[in-house]
Amino acid sequence: MVDYHAAGQPYQYGGNGPGSLGGVGDYMAQEDDWDRDLLLDPAWEKQQRKTFTAWCNSHLRKAGTQIENIDEDFRDGLKLMLLLEVISGERLPKPERGKMRVHKINNVNKALDFIASKGVKLVSIGAEEIVDGNAKMTLGMIWTIILRFAIQDISVEETSAKEGLLLWCQRKTAPYKNVNVQNFHISWKDGLAFNALIHRHRPELIEYDKLRKDDPVTNLNNAFEVAEKYLDIPKMLDAEDIVGTLRPDEKAIMTYVSCFYHAFSGAQKAETAANRICKVLAVNQENEHLMEDYEKLASDLLEWIKRTIPWLEDRDPQKTIQEMQQKLEDFRDYRRVHKPPKVQEKCQLEINFNTLQTKLRLSNRPAFMPSEGKMVSDINNGWQHLEQAEKGYEEWLLNEIRRLERLDHLAEKFRQKASIHESWTEGKEAMLRQKDYETATLSDIKALIRKHEAFESDLAAHQDRVEQIAAIAQELNELDYYDAPSVNARCQKICDQWDALGSLTHSRREALEKTEKQLETIDQLHLEYAKRAAPFNNWMESAMEDLQDMFIVHTIEEIEGLIAAHDQFKSTLPDADKEREAILGIQNEAQRIADYNNIKLSGNNPYTSVTPQIINAKWERVQQLVPKRDHALQDEQTKQQSNEHLRRQFASQANIVGPWIQTKMEEIGRISIEMNGTLEDQLNHLKQYEQSIVDYKPNIDLLEQQHQLIQEALIFDNKHTNYTMEHIRVGWEQLLTTIARTINEVENQILTRDAKGISQEQMQEFRASFNHFDKDHGGTLGPEEFKACLISLGYDVENDRQGDAEFNRIMSVVDPNNSGIVTFQAFIDFMSRETTDTDTADQVIASFKVLAGDKNYITAEELRRELPPDQAEYCIARMAPYQGPDAVPRALDYKSFSTALYGESDL
Repeated sequence: MVDYHAAGQPYQYGGNGPGSLGGVGDYMAQEDDWDRDLLLDPAWEKQQRKTFTAWCNSHLRKAGTQIENIDEDFRDGLKLMLLLEVISGERLPKPERGKMRVHKINNVNKALDFIASKGVKLVSIGAEEIVDGNAKMTLGMIWTIILRFAIQDISVEETSAKEGLLLWCQRKTAPYKNVNVQNFHISWKDGLAFNALIHRHRPELIEYDKLRKDDPVTNLNNAFEVAEKYLDIPKMLDAEDIVGTLRPDEKAIMTYVSCFYHAFSGAQKAETAANRICKVLAVNQENEHLMEDYEKLASDLLEWIKRTIPWLEDRDPQKTIQEMQQKLEDFRDYRRVHKPPKVQEKCQLEINFNTLQTKLRLSNRPAFMPSEGKMVSDINNGWQHLEQAEKGYEEWLLNEIRRLERLDHLAEKFRQKASIHESWTEGKEAMLRQKDYETATLSDIKALIRKHEAFESDLAAHQDRVEQIAAIAQELNELDYYDAPSVNARCQKICDQWDALGSLTHSRREALEKTEKQLETIDQLHLEYAKRAAPFNNWMESAMEDLQDMFIVHTIEEIEGLIAAHDQFKSTLPDADKEREAILGIQNEAQRIADYNNIKLSGNNPYTSVTPQIINAKWERVQQLVPKRDHALQDEQTKQQSNEHLRRQFASQANIVGPWIQTKMEEIGRISIEMNGTLEDQLNHLKQYEQSIVDYKPNIDLLEQQHQLIQEALIFDNKHTNYTMEHIRVGWEQLLTTIARTINEVENQILTRDAKGISQEQMQEFRASFNHFDKDHGGTLGPEEFKACLISLGYDVENDRQGDAEFNRIMSVVDPNNSGIVTFQAFIDFMSRETTDTDTADQVIASFKVLAGDKNYITAEELRRELPPDQAEYCIARMAPYQGPDAVPRALDYKSFSTALYGESDL
């Protein structure tokens, strides 16, 4: 015996069990690299904590213990080793009893070594991280244990682990409306899938038709409560967490669903038979669909080849290049659009033919022979003829197009270059003749000069194009082009216009340079004003923006900082007023000089849009905004002082209520473990404790009133307490739920006792017999303890071949899931034995016989009741009427139908 408990509550866990069921499959190897980044999502981590804790406690309770905090209670390695012994039925090495860090690390390493010995590859999970309470690593380790011992061995229709569990869920929930299980997260959010699983196996527990898809919380709670009350599946999820999360945690859902699988794994014999028939019929239906698809695809492809070849063999030439180019475009469209799908169809046709023949051969069906003229060889011959016609058609098109292009190329080249030049020269003469410089400012003059220099560069660059146009016109004349007169007239007009542009360009440059010198003196004064006015104007705009800026503060310190900054700003105003007067003096000096020299200014300062009037108006606005800012800051300071008082008031009450709730939760945990007396005495004691909790409700209501005042004041944080109203509400709800759940557990024990018709003395006597062999007081018996109990009851299960066989037979009944434990209920009731699953004609006949209730015939109503609709109709359409002596109206012969499925007769 090994002591896994620290000082305090002594406890020993012993017993031997079967070893590991084999190596870990491919799915386990992939799941070892679990996505630890997902644990960073608080909602997912919360779900995993609750689910994994409940799963661990469902096993640890068999050993008389449990955990409260999953990343704390496994740190010393004791309960981790105990958990592994309970779920594996094997004994681990003796743990170290010391409380030093090295003892804890050694205990955790023993547990990790045991997990690794079961073929599980632990990636980045070390004993030091578990001992340090690393939440991510601890949850990852528990998920690895769940995969290995609860999910890995699930097998459904040649799929295993996650895929097998998903397929099992899909098969069980397929008949139910509004249920479509595609994954282990969002498919379960509305709760209907959980209810469908229970209803499929225990229809008396669920009124499925009364459930509504738009009420997920009610659906989820209904399933969780029924599973906990009638299926012995502990509540591992919170309905509010699932509904309130965009994508529920996949690992938590898988863990909880696997409990349903193990609870219902003893499937009915009729369902197994129906699955076998569905598998055979699906193969036959698929082969027939492939045959029909081949015939249709072959017919369509041959018809397309027959239509296309005459089009490719047409060699009728066109008169214009546009018409020939259209023919070429049609051919390219054929190559790009029409032919590629047909190439894919031809390839797919051959693949489908080969696949069909392989499937027929593997399923013992006769080979497929296509209709006459639709063999793969017939299609290949037609395709070869198509490609020969295609090659000759393309060569003919290209030769015709090249012949027509040579005739039009030279004339089109002249027209193109002439059009480009004429487009460029359009409007250039009018631009060069205008006198816009006569009323321009100095900056305008400089811009006009730069623009004129750019035009001169552009003019020189176009000289080469004019020469090319003249050369092409000369070549067309030499070749006696039919439209040579119009080409010559157009070329002469281009040359005359080119000479005129050169003369106008020279005259405009002289006028621009003369005007530039006359405005430079006045411009210097304008420039100096602009350099000083712009930054001062920006300063005033920034000041006005700051003075009108809305501010949001949450503490007294923040508002006091704003008041200090405002006082600093006000101290800069006298210097700013001096700068304003200096800038206005520059503008006045510029105007005085212009008036003295009789210079007519064209408008405002060209370097800035900031006029003296704008500067004076903005300065006056700044003077008005300063006192308004003073009042706003003072009002906010008063508001923040009031908010601080509300924070302190709430924190004082919350710091009392929060610890009280936590203390009561711990007391309930101790009461649920240390219950004494009769069940009725225990129930009365718990109800009295519940009333004392309800009497504390006025303190919660007072805290709610204080929280309402904080919300109305829009206060979002409180440094004086770590408790929020949400924390208090959740803690209070959990406290009420925990005491109610504990009372419900005792009431269920009383109901069970009364339902069996057993008196209190009889129940105690019967329980004493079971407890005598329950050495670890965990509420269950290990295999060796159960064997000793059987021997005491007179069963011949001694350690010899015959005794071992008998014991194994009984264990398969009381422990069909190979969990290595025997519950008190299983001690009384035996379960149905398992069936085997083969796929032969005789087995299909035997399966139909099960569905027919051992009759030699089956009816259409029985088929529709036991099989999916499409496969039921498939059987009814192909089964011959039954001709036996015990025939009844509308009886069907399932034996000849099953024989025909395997090619032993005509279907």
